[in-house]
Amino acid sequence: MQNMEQARFNMIEQQIRPCEVLEGRILELLKHVRREQFVPTGMKELAFADMEIPLGHDASMWQPKLEARVVQELHLARSDKVLEVGTGSGYLTALLSALAGHVTSVEIVPELSTLAKQNLAGQQRDNITLEVGDAATGWGKETYDAIVLTGSTPVLPEAFRDSLNVGGRLFAIVGDAPVMEAKLVTRVARDIFETVNIMETYVAPLQNAAQPKRFVF
Repeated sequence: MQNMEQARFNMIEQQIRPCEVLEGRILELLKHVRREQFVPTGMKELAFADMEIPLGHDASMWQPKLEARVVQELHLARSDKVLEVGTGSGYLTALLSALAGHVTSVEIVPELSTLAKQNLAGQQRDNITLEVGDAATGWGKETYDAIVLTGSTPVLPEAFRDSLNVGGRLFAIVGDAPVMEAKLVTRVARDIFETVNIMETYVAPLQNAAQPKRFVF
């Protein structure tokens, strides 16, 4: 247990803070949502490593610093309704639900959604709805205060921007390998959006991610 807590401390101090995650409530949250409970069986020793952790089905948990940066950039409030595209192990879902009013998380792989449900059971949260389906290009008719895509997309579908409430924030990693840009899109008015480039990174694309129109000879 002592080694586990030391590893958690090291993750925060050596990975999270250097990634410009300095908001006190986010750092505290990382101490209390136990990341080791969301990694696959037999991989707990990697829970705090600066790496992606494979979940099977071509999915992975993000690096801890990216998860923390996303949560900080979204500036969540208790009144916020959140859409997460790609549930994975449920760890980011747990972080989001600790700060927001409600989180709807959509996972295309049924087995991963089942895994996330099991992992999240210990969190005892009643503000999470898990859905199974393909949300790579949008999800339903609801609108949200925050949206996060946990896989990259070569182009950002307009449906996600249209699903933001005024004042809503969208975090998405856009582009093709090897260079992708993490972007924060804010709907500042009905027809006005502001986009800030957060950092360059790389994550695997969402299944069925939207593709740009390619010129064909």
